[in-house]
Amino acid sequence: MVDHRRTFGAQGEALAAAHLDREGYRIVGRNVRAGGVELDLVAARGKLRVFVEVKTRRSRQQGLPEEAVDRRKQARLVRGAAAWMREHGVRGASVRFDVIAVERHAAGSWTLRHLPGAFDASRSR
Repeated sequence: MVDHRRTFGAQGEALAAAHLDREGYRIVGRNVRAGGVELDLVAARGKLRVFVEVKTRRSRQQGLPEEAVDRRKQARLVRGAAAWMREHGVRGASVRFDVIAVERHAAGSWTLRHLPGAFDASRSR
């Protein structure tokens, strides 16, 4: 079961990465760990670094995928992003936190919602 969930999540992350690529972002990290936190995607566009949490779901039984990114999860992502920036020596870059919600429908089709600036570091504490 765990492997099936991982595979499903990886499909969602691949769709999210392809979306970001089409939008002109460069993926600089996938499933990276920094400060004890896993970051799904790290993207760059010029001096902007975007830390993206990808939530993939088969149904809305437990709500919209993006609703799973609560304050606690946001705080973890902010800590992880700060650690990633330090570890990679990135200075002078702007930082943004996005959520990409991916849903697979019964008919096999996928929907993707990109929420740029879904939260900011100051409100996630």
